[in-house]
Order: sequence, then C-alpha cells, then structure tokens
Amino acid sequence: MVNEVYDSDNATHINSYRGGIISTIDEAKLESINALRMAGIEPYPYSYAVTHHAKEIKDNFDEMEGKEVSMAGRAMQMRQMGGITFIDIQDRSGKIQSLVRNNELDQKSLLVLANSSIGDTLGIRGIVMKSKRGEISVGVREITMLSKTLRTLPNKWQGLTDTEARYRYRHVDLMMNQEVLRTFEIRSKFLRHVRDTLDSRGGIEVETPILQDVYGGAKAKPFKTTYHTLDDKQMFLRISDELYLKRLIIGGAERVYEVSKDFRNEDADTTHNPEFTQIEYYEAYSDYETFMKMMEDMLSSFVLKTFGTLKIKYQGETVDFTPPFARMYWVEQLKNIMGTDVSTMSDEEAEKINKAEKLELKHPDPYHVADSLFDKYLKSKTVQPTFIMDFPAYMCPLTKIKRGNPLLAERFELYVGKMEVANSYSELTDPMYQRKMFEDQETERKKGDEEAPPFDEEFIGAMEYGMPPTAGIGISIDRPSMLFTDQTSIKEVILFPPMK
Repeated sequence: MVNEVYDSDNATHINSYRGGIISTIDEAKLESINALRMAGIEPYPYSYAVTHHAKEIKDNFDEMEGKEVSMAGRAMQMRQMGGITFIDIQDRSGKIQSLVRNNELDQKSLLVLANSSIGDTLGIRGIVMKSKRGEISVGVREITMLSKTLRTLPNKWQGLTDTEARYRYRHVDLMMNQEVLRTFEIRSKFLRHVRDTLDSRGGIEVETPILQDVYGGAKAKPFKTTYHTLDDKQMFLRISDELYLKRLIIGGAERVYEVSKDFRNEDADTTHNPEFTQIEYYEAYSDYETFMKMMEDMLSSFVLKTFGTLKIKYQGETVDFTPPFARMYWVEQLKNIMGTDVSTMSDEEAEKINKAEKLELKHPDPYHVADSLFDKYLKSKTVQPTFIMDFPAYMCPLTKIKRGNPLLAERFELYVGKMEVANSYSELTDPMYQRKMFEDQETERKKGDEEAPPFDEEFIGAMEYGMPPTAGIGISIDRPSMLFTDQTSIKEVILFPPMK
C-alpha cells in the first residue's frame, strides 16, 4: 500500500478539514488491517519497547552513530527510490528519517511495510546512520505496526491551518503542527514552576469546592447548576477559590494554594475564556509588597531558565523581565490625563463619564467606568512588566485600605504585554468592615448588577474567629503562556477551547 499514499486525489477520502470536515474512513486501510491479521500480525498491539526519541538521536549523533535504537512515532511522509523506502517518523520530540532497504527486512517487516501508509504509528528498530545526502537517519532492521490509521491526514503541502478546525480537532492539529505541542510543553513548565515557587515558600496545595452554594471572591456572573442529591439545591460553579482558602488561613494553615479551574459566565475574547486556569495563593503575616517581590523573582527566573535570557519577543516587541518591574499608580495617572479622580467618583459622575467617553457600559457604575477608563487610557502602556498599583477602595471589597489614604486599597494587578497576569491584595481581615462591604455589594445586586456576588454569612462567621494579616494573589496560567509562546489568542494555549 506504500504507493497509494502519494495519490492526493484519491476519491476514497477527504483531505480538506475546512469547516470542520474530517476525512472519511479509507476502505483501503481496512483491507490492510485484514491483510495483517490474516498473516498473524496484530495492527493494534499492547506495547512497544522505546529506547530513544528523534531529537535525542539527532542531538547525540556523534556518540550514537552505529548503535542500535528502537523508536516509535507517526509516519508523516513516505517515499520510494528503487528498493529503498524513506519514512519520516514523528514522535513527541520531533521528526527523524528512517531508511528502509527491502533486502534487509524479514518477511514480517516486509508485510508491515507493504501495508503501511502515512498516518500509521510505527515501531522502528535499526542502526543510527547518515544517508548518502548526509541526513541523520535510522537504518531500519525491523518495522512493527503499532496503530493502523483509518483516516487520511491533511496533505503535507496544505497541512491543517483552518483555525476553527485546529481547535475542534486538536488531535489532528498536534499531528500536523508540532509547534503546538511546544506551546503546551511551555505552559506545563510554567505551571510546574509556579507550583515549585509556592512549595519553596512552605505553601500547602489544597482543593476546595468547585460547586458552591454561595459564590464569591470576584465580580463575575456565575454558571448555575442543580445538586439533585441535596434536594435539588441550586449551586454555582466557582468564580474564585478565595473565600474557601481564606477559611484555611483562619484555621491556622498559614500558607495555602490551589491550582484551580474557575468559571465565569461571560463573553469570550482573545484574552478571556469562561473556563480558565489560575493559581490562588494566600500567605499569613504578609502584605501585597511581599507578592510584588515574589512575582518579580518567579517570572524572571522562569524566563531565564526557559529561554536563556531575560528578554523575549512578544508580537514584535521586546519584553524585558529584569527586576524590578515598573509601578504605575493608575488613579493618579488618570487624574493627570482626564482631570478626574476616580477614587471619589459618584454614581452620577460615572454616568456622565460613560456618555462623555463613549464607553457604552450596560452598568455605568463607578467600578465599571473606572475599569474601562484604565483600559482606554493606560493599558497600552503595559507592554513591559508593570504593577498597576492601589485601586479605588470601592473596587476592592475584600482588600485593606491603603495606608495613609482610605480612598484607595492595597491591591496590585501585574500586567505584561498589555494583559493582566496576576491580581493581589493585602487582604481585609476586619470582620465588621467586611460585613459592610458585603452589604454594599448586595445593594449593587439589587440595583441589577449581575456580577456582584451575594452576601456570604458563613465567611463572615469564619472571619469573626480572627483572621491574621494575610496577602493573597491570583496568578493566571493561560495569559503568561500566551506571552511565553508569542500567541495573541487564549485559545492557542487551551487544549480544548469551547466551540459553537
């Protein structure tokens, strides 16, 4: 069947993936499966002993030349020249050429070769060598069928480029676009690096409920569901882990974090997805200054370890992760630009600014207006790592007020590449003041703000036992992964993004 894989116009399959169309099952491949089984060869065996990967062989050719290796991967190209077949084998690490001389194979391997086609997963045992053209190769002594494909891959010239098809058929995307796997390897490394950082600080990794009867910790609209075994109680997918993790701080855990999937029932765009990954970390006896230093060390060390430099390219811009990072006192900057002090903004002023600045907000309250003004005038100035410092107190119902200025709160957001990548507070620990802030949120809910979370009496009750001084932070995993892999869409760093 080797010769048949060259016919891109074969009517038994569809090569196009446009519009979500995938190839049909190829009858010729079914015949190959039958031929193998009739010869006593199982096309879907249980295991295979792999000794080396493609990149490992290439990187260490001088030491490995002439040695026997065993590798496995998907056949991405097959071509014949006389009695030699060249098969490009792709594994997790990359591609390598295997060189097959028919007169050097046993009968079983010859039968496997005759019934192999592009897309099959093959086991290759052979000798590390170079071809006549000087290409590092494996001179094949034995071929094993590890998984016979029933469908035909997109052709090698056009590949798989349609964005919707790439997200919907991520398995094919990974086959055809190996740089996609590199993106997720870097994401995995970053997640591990954050974990290692928090572990080194004595953090305890915990798990808190995803289904919550009272959601909170952020300003967002939740997803709703029903818990049938609790008498059909209405529940919510969490929008944040914050209030549960703080209870652990109150209980004496001192340093806790969670790698969490959180859910916010909001519109999706290039930097937002309704289901997203973050790490929330709480540290007793610290404040937000502690976490500014931690974020500088965490990000700079990751970039240096991963890329060998503190400067990386993001969308044509050089982003420098050399500490210390810049600090932007954004309320003061907006005042200088507009003459408006958003820390004292009333509801009436917010409505006027919404119209004058053409913000077109559905709920033009001070919170949303101030947030939109930042986006309009200041976000573009955050290409380099920048701590956005000290928010209006009314925007931070879970945060201590700024020392020396009760109109502000001790909160920072870290921006890089014009994206928020972390959000941190000196946490509010006064239960009476927290009760008042929850009451204010409840008032906003009654006015129609669907994002204002409900009053959480149980959390207040926990605070009344006494909460020590605490710093808290939420660290995005998705957006830094975009930065480190030079992606402009969050869907590029989510393996299976939601699709219509």
